[in-house]
Amino acid sequence: MRTTSQRRASGGFTLALVLLTATALPAQTDATAVAAGRKALDLLLAGRYDDFGQVLTANAKEKLTPDFLRTTVDAEIKGFGKAEQISEPVVLKTGNTILVSFPVKFSANTVNVQFSLNDLGHVAGMYFRPANSPLPATWKQPPYSRPESFHEREIILGEDTWKLPGTLTAPAGKGPFPAVVLVHGPGPNDRNEGLMATRMFEDIAEGLSSRGYVVIRYDKRTKVYGERMSALAFTIQQETVEDALRAIALARKQPEVDPRHVYVLGHSLGGYIAPRIAVQDGKLAGIILLAGNTRRIEDMSLAQTEFMLQAKGGPTPQERERFEHMKEEAAQVKALQPKKDNPEVLLGLPVEYFLDLKTYEPVAEAKRAGIPMLILQGERDFQVTMDDFKTWRAGLSGTRYEFRTYPGLNHLFIAGEGAPSPAEYRKPGNVAAEAIGDMAGWLAAHR
Repeated sequence: MRTTSQRRASGGFTLALVLLTATALPAQTDATAVAAGRKALDLLLAGRYDDFGQVLTANAKEKLTPDFLRTTVDAEIKGFGKAEQISEPVVLKTGNTILVSFPVKFSANTVNVQFSLNDLGHVAGMYFRPANSPLPATWKQPPYSRPESFHEREIILGEDTWKLPGTLTAPAGKGPFPAVVLVHGPGPNDRNEGLMATRMFEDIAEGLSSRGYVVIRYDKRTKVYGERMSALAFTIQQETVEDALRAIALARKQPEVDPRHVYVLGHSLGGYIAPRIAVQDGKLAGIILLAGNTRRIEDMSLAQTEFMLQAKGGPTPQERERFEHMKEEAAQVKALQPKKDNPEVLLGLPVEYFLDLKTYEPVAEAKRAGIPMLILQGERDFQVTMDDFKTWRAGLSGTRYEFRTYPGLNHLFIAGEGAPSPAEYRKPGNVAAEAIGDMAGWLAAHR
């Protein structure tokens, strides 16, 4: 078991994807959120950075260390000047996340200091916004969702110490209906794969259930048991595969599900590992991959971090130093050998995670699965790019495999314009109706 100082972000691709992955959290009252946020703000403004760690979640402690706060955040706060007035906060629920934003008048500037909180009142994230910058908009139900045509119920995956809460969305009527199990991208995602004002998996669940399909989605193990997971030498098997297999088995037992027609839909990391899930299950009717990477995680991490640094105008000296360190760790990942004297953690993940994937080839595993596959890709995606899509296409030939791309869609299959950047993930949006229609059409053709 790792000590607290050795723990890292559980289930992320490190810096790049940790920044882009939401941790959607259970709701709490406004009064509780305001009190928790004000305590965090007072500690921050007083420069009590060692005490500030006591109000953070386990994952946030790994990023907002006292040293990082003193060397980076403190300088930013001092640049605002002396704090003169703290106004009444704005509290907003976006997805299941509670955001508390305090307008603070400093001598040189007015800034909104924003915290995201979990159900215990611990700070999961912190952000400084300009005074005229509004809070993120909330998620809106997509126009293709027809609530009168489906119903939802809560479910539990598993019966052991790793049991997970989830949601089953089913069409009205007796069925039996085909079922789709949704498998998350990287990071401690909730069942909706919520990111700011977007809920990709809720869009997909409502869109497909409106068209006659049962959909199962669930909170990821690294979200529900983040602190426990961060202390373990876990692999992608524990992080993702085991729970996907449990969800598939649960789907087959539901009275409204046709057990012969259960599919997996994997997004990002979920698409990357979906072929392994299919091989281990052995009875899936097909797989849908949304922006599934074929490149290795260490290569993805470096490429995404570099893109994000360039998108904001280039790295600061500190960011450049951290990026060079990432490159060194990525090289160490490439050189890992089983049963050698390896580090415990590289790129924010246990070395066992990388060793487990060292010989994993997703395209070869997809061939081994031998079942129909639909591979979809947004052409504006800067995280999982057209290079990954081309690798899928080059390696999988025959009528069993179908491929489609969307010029205007990003990594979340949401429409955008212009050069892609991380900033667009802060804008509200829904999975494109065209992509939902293509998924439903493919499922109908393979029933």
